[in-house]
Amino acid sequence: QVQLVESGGGLVQAGGSLRLSCAASGRTVSTYAMGWYRQAPGKEREFVAAISWNAGYAEYADYARGRFTISRDNAKNTLYLQMNSLKPEDTAVYYCAASSARIANRPGDYWGQGTQVTVSS
Repeated sequence: QVQLVESGGGLVQAGGSLRLSCAASGRTVSTYAMGWYRQAPGKEREFVAAISWNAGYAEYADYARGRFTISRDNAKNTLYLQMNSLKPEDTAVYYCAASSARIANRPGDYWGQGTQVTVSS
């Protein structure tokens, strides 16, 4: 089993930056595709970004492309999401996910508990 724990969320002003981390435990995720999702109040969970096992492929939602960067450090078993130029509409709970496949457009076999990101205007 894989356990995922997100961290790095918080309150930030519009235009600011945050870096989310997702630490994996239980087994190595170095051969797993991983990704980030978010869920805003009253809305369904939506895809943010995904990355292949070796970081050779990354995919972003349209709203994230150019502002967010997904990356990973397999030696640390950790996934990251660098978020710049944050907007109030980015306010949501951000979730980390992993897939046992090396490449997955929408990883979702394992999920973290989420970390709250709040962007004030």
